Amino acid sequence: MLLKSRAWSSAWGLAATRRGTTTLRQCLIPTCARMNGGRQRNGLVYVKNPHLDLMDEDVLYHLDLGTKTHNLPDMFGDTKFVCVGGSPNRMKAFAQFMHKELEHEGDDNNLKDICAGTDRYCMYKVGPVLSVSHGMGIPSISIMLHELIKLLHHAKCCDVTIIRIGTSGGLGVEPGCVVITDMAVDSFFKPQFEQVILDSVVTRSTELDQDLASELLECSRGIKDFPTLMGHTMCTYDFYEGQGRLDGALCSFTSEKKLEYLKRAYDAGVRNIEMESTVFAAMCRLCGLKAAVVCVTLVNRLEGDQIKASHDVLAEYQQRPQQLIAMLIKKHLGLINDKKLLDNAVV
Repeated sequence: MLLKSRAWSSAWGLAATRRGTTTLRQCLIPTCARMNGGRQRNGLVYVKNPHLDLMDEDVLYHLDLGTKTHNLPDMFGDTKFVCVGGSPNRMKAFAQFMHKELEHEGDDNNLKDICAGTDRYCMYKVGPVLSVSHGMGIPSISIMLHELIKLLHHAKCCDVTIIRIGTSGGLGVEPGCVVITDMAVDSFFKPQFEQVILDSVVTRSTELDQDLASELLECSRGIKDFPTLMGHTMCTYDFYEGQGRLDGALCSFTSEKKLEYLKRAYDAGVRNIEMESTVFAAMCRLCGLKAAVVCVTLVNRLEGDQIKASHDVLAEYQQRPQQLIAMLIKKHLGLINDKKLLDNAVV
């Protein structure tokens, strides 16, 4: 089978093709997909995998979708905003919230889970907004992102903005504060994501879109109900020992060591800790997606490890990033203008 006729960037290797044979030397990118400041010039979502061109069908197994079983351009082609978060219930609630905010007709309780055929993730679509759950941790969100990005690519989506909406542990900030990530860092406070591929360690940049982060911060000025700040987000592979908690089933360090580490993280600019941002930033950047991370803090880790707020308080906290993202989306859709944002701005 021949590769589709396209010019391939020499920066990523060469492909020699003949009828009936294909030789691939590296992961290739079409010339049309060259990036400008981390973004693809034509606004399309692309994939860095030439092997997909050799497949008659692409089964998005964990989403219960596929290129032959579903008309992906018809279902998703108008998507402009993708919001992802760990909890299926939270992402359903966000979809219902956007249904009200965008004043869609019908009962928001009747929103259909597009991924109902699988118990791995949930997905809801409200106009140009896609709401998807990703589970907990780097492996779970990575699997979802591979298939979500392919979905957006197959659907020929253009100028897509993707935002992770999550919860986190705060660092030197009070519970309920919303943190907009300016840089996703690893446990060594470096803006990178390391992944083992075959028997090699591959390091990728975790750069996020700074214009989008700044726009989110500007939008937050119109919300008077809670504080919002910008800072580094540290991504770990674990909730307990990996984040310096003393309350797990295992703990190999002292409380003094824990505080010394967390204070160093704070001094390095870290303001919250979670478990998905580095791989999220790395994958979105490589595939030309404008990306942001917005998380609410549930605890100040310099003061304790356990989350002790009531269920009602935590539920209200989790709505805060949703309010900010809804304001951004409504602004881009022309449903709210800059003058209204300035009128509501906190002075």
